[in-house]
Order: sequence, then structure tokens, then C-alpha cells
Amino acid sequence: MAAPPRDHGGRLRVLRTEHVTPSSTGGDADALSERALPLTYLDAKWLHFKPVERLFLYRLAPGAAVHGILSHLADSLSRALRAFYPLAGRIRLAPGKTDRYELFYQPGDAVAFTVAEHDGAGVDELAMDDPREVAKIARLVPALPDGGAVLAVQATVLLLRRPAAPRGLALGVTVHHAACDGASSTHFLHTWAAAACAAAGNVPPEPPVMDRSCIVDRKDIHDLFAAPRAQKGFDSPGTMNRLVATYVLSSSQLQSIKDAVAGEAARRGVVPPPRCTSIVATYGVMWLCHLRATQGNNNNDDGRAYFLFVTDHRRRMEPRVPRRYFGNCVGPCYASMPRKATAATATVTDGVFTACSAVAAAVDEAAHGETGYWERYPERIVEARRDGEPFSVAGSPRFRVYDVDFGFGTPEKVEIVSVAKTGAMSVAESRGGSGGIEVGITLPPDDMGRFRKYLADVIAGLI
Repeated sequence: MAAPPRDHGGRLRVLRTEHVTPSSTGGDADALSERALPLTYLDAKWLHFKPVERLFLYRLAPGAAVHGILSHLADSLSRALRAFYPLAGRIRLAPGKTDRYELFYQPGDAVAFTVAEHDGAGVDELAMDDPREVAKIARLVPALPDGGAVLAVQATVLLLRRPAAPRGLALGVTVHHAACDGASSTHFLHTWAAAACAAAGNVPPEPPVMDRSCIVDRKDIHDLFAAPRAQKGFDSPGTMNRLVATYVLSSSQLQSIKDAVAGEAARRGVVPPPRCTSIVATYGVMWLCHLRATQGNNNNDDGRAYFLFVTDHRRRMEPRVPRRYFGNCVGPCYASMPRKATAATATVTDGVFTACSAVAAAVDEAAHGETGYWERYPERIVEARRDGEPFSVAGSPRFRVYDVDFGFGTPEKVEIVSVAKTGAMSVAESRGGSGGIEVGITLPPDDMGRFRKYLADVIAGLI
């Protein structure tokens, strides 16, 4: 039954919440049966982390039939859930176990699909790159329902406030990270979008691989990761008082960073030089600028700064995990450098070289997967948190989030709203296919002003 309309501060009105079940292609005889997927140690790592909240902002054509668009989104979601049925289920303790969890689906399980209206800001205002209040976008993503749900969707119609303003649609998607990683969740999003455009002849992505037997589980690591105290997710206070802004590093700027790192390595006689890819260049520069902007929040200038991110292990596991494996298959990367390297007295080139070298070394360490790689994880988290929460990342340019088209155009903007709650940065491919990388940063107003200045100084100093 539809929920009654509610008023949220006169700006966001929830009209109804539907419950979308996976479709049956051939009637009752083809309905999905009860089934469960065990959580591996790679999934258990995320049990106590906050969910990932993505927001897609779309511009709707004049005269667009909004009711039909919303209905079509729900119908195509049902078809996509047919292949991604665990997302309609829930996480629970495995029967008879006290320390093992599973993704459990049974007939009748559904995804909460909320329909709302918002008259507080238009699509142009919400999709801008300049700093704006996190509060303006935070309510456009749904919370996960109680009871172990792993997916929730909210479609919010952005109402016209001026006669010439375009109507927009905000599509918020919240996913529990213990259910799947970013590669799997965006695989689902592309499948959903293809289902919505099936009439146009779009070829859907390959179906997901649900077989968990390709991950050789490790009880010792699983139990360590599943412990709540060991895996308390990062948290950043004062979320609603923060600003969110988008910064784009163009392909030419990324090349300037790579050239600077290679040149400094040659000057220092570093052989071989750090492997400075576009993502390493992005991470290094953003980490450096973030540290400089927030350095006043940490008085231990003689200590070390830490940066945590993940890398996909599907091609690195033994046996190799299928590319379309559904679940978590990412491993941690730890970068650290002396805080003094980020001081204002350090040259731009020195700072960029130190940061990018640390990121490149962390990638190499994770790629080689040396003995003790997973076992050292908890102690390294403790070390990284010693002087405050480490900087971290959500998203990837490989996920192609700007290709998620449900039939009414590609997104004007994609945000990972949950980074405001963790202090992380979000990363995606730049819009328009220019080869650049787009980064979302959330900071208090004063820190955001310093970040903008430092980033401009770094780019100017390398060109």
C-alpha cells in the first residue's frame, strides 16, 4: 500500500513507496526460488561500513511524461532484479551460525522504490561543480530499510521554480557495501538502464556470476573482518555543515602531473620511476591538496599522513575470479607519507612527487599480494587512524557512471553523497568522454576555500 504524502520542510515531499520484486519471465512457474549466498571474507570486511549512496541528476525534456517515466523506471528495475535477485533480499546471520552471514532471498522480497517531489532547487543548481551545501543533495538519496536490506531507490521529481527552468529527475541509489563492490553495483545500474531502453534495441550487459565458490574463503580473516570493533566504518562529524564541490583534472593536466613525477624521478636518480598512471596522478594531487587544506586540523606535523583506497582483485585471485562476479572482490591499498612533505614550504614538485610515489607504491604492494597482505589489514587501519581518520576514495573512472541512460538522456551530474559522511573523495570519469577524471570533495567551508587555492597553485606550478 502506498505511503501517505509527507512534508519535509516544505521542500521534499515523499509521495509513495512502492516495493519492486524481481520479475518472472514466464509466470509463476518461472518465479525465483528461495536461495542464499554466503558472505565471503571479502564481503565481511564491509559489514559495519556505511552504505554507498549515489545520486544521478537528469534533465528532462520539456513536456516529458513524468508519470510514465517513473512507471517505466519501476518496471525496468523489476526486470534488472531478475538477474540481480540478491539486491532484493537482505543480509542475515546464516541459520545455526553466530559469526557467519549470508545474502538471503525468498519469494516476495522487494526493493523499496520511493517517489518524491522536490521544489527547493532545480537541476542546474544541484548539478553545478562549484561548492554547495551537502544538505541540498543529502535528502535525495534513500536510507536502507531496517531488517538487513541491501538496496533502496528514490526517484525525486525536481519541480519547476521558474517558467524557463528545466524540469529534472534525481535518482538516488543506496547499496550496502557488504552485498557487492562498486564494479558489481554499477554492473547492476547499467543492466537496469539497458532494461529501460530495451525497446530501442540496446544490448544488455552480460549477466552477473553469482557463484561464490570461486572465492577461496578464509575463516581466520573472515572472523577478523566480521568483528564490529575491528571494522568500524570511517565517520566524519558535521556532515550537513559541509560543502561538496567537483573538480576535474583534464587529460592535459594529468599528463603534466605524470611528466613532473617522471622528471623529478630522473633528477633524483630513482630507478625505476614510480608508475604514475592517470588514477595515481589524480589520487596523489588530491591527497596532497586535501592534506594542505586540513593541516590545521592536525597538530602532529611530525607524524605521517595516510591514504586508503581499494583495487580490484578479480584478475589477481587464484583461481581467477570472473570479470562479472557479483560480490566484493577488492583489496586495500595503503599509502603514507611524512606530513612535512605537504607543508607550504615544500615545493609543488616535491609534494606531488612524494604523494604520487606513495600512491604508486601502495598500488604495487596490493597488486603483488605478498604474504601477510590481508593479515596486516587490521593493524594498518589502527596505525592509519592514530593521527585522525585517513583520507579515502569511493568510485572509479572504470564504472562509466555517465553512461547510465534510462532513455531520457545521460546524467547531468553523478554524485556519491555518502562521501560527505566519511570524509572521502569520490572519483568518476569526466563528462563528455574527454579522458579526464572528475573528483568530488566534501569539506567545511574554510577548508574548501583552501583546497581550491592549493589545487589551483599545484596545477599552475606544473604547467
